[in-house]
Amino acid sequence: MGFNKSKSDESTLYIKVVDDDLIVISLYVDDLFVTGNNQKYAREVLKKFHMESCKSVNTPLSQNEKFSKDDGAEEVDETAYRSIIGCLMFLTAITPDIMFPVSLLSRFMHCASELHYTAAKRILRYIKGTLDYGLKFEKTKKLFLHGYSDSDWAGSSDDMRSTSGYFFSFGSGCFSWSSTKQDVVVQSTAEAEYVAAALTVNQSL
Repeated sequence: MGFNKSKSDESTLYIKVVDDDLIVISLYVDDLFVTGNNQKYAREVLKKFHMESCKSVNTPLSQNEKFSKDDGAEEVDETAYRSIIGCLMFLTAITPDIMFPVSLLSRFMHCASELHYTAAKRILRYIKGTLDYGLKFEKTKKLFLHGYSDSDWAGSSDDMRSTSGYFFSFGSGCFSWSSTKQDVVVQSTAEAEYVAAALTVNQSL
């Protein structure tokens, strides 16, 4: 497909230049990550959902806001909701700051209400105000692996499960992050933090 192997990592990193755009593919076992230097995608998402002229907000999610499957609000078109969440999930590959709210709202793909739809549009409004934000990677003399973990407690109103989150940096910049619902129902904030820490340690290993 016209990609060239990286001189520093011939087996997993491939690069292609198209006009002024750089496309990078990183392979890992049976998975791959695609990125590049084209900054137009977020703007195209805003344009797709007619949000290019919306008023921006400072946070992607209102503080302490909780969602449930049966919230009593009016149902919305699932196709439109899935389309927004799908576009936002693609963006999480380069924007860790929206990982949690997008992961949270993706739980309601088959039962989306007006409250969920409004929250998804809030993330778009946040993106509008952070179009110039990005991850910066710099050359450093010393490389240190730093990992951070966190969790809520019984954040899901439907099944009382908590959410684990982590991110890692190596020298500079965040390169790995996640926000996922825990597989078990825990009985305290301490236990929720322990489950999140265990997930983070497994990822570091």
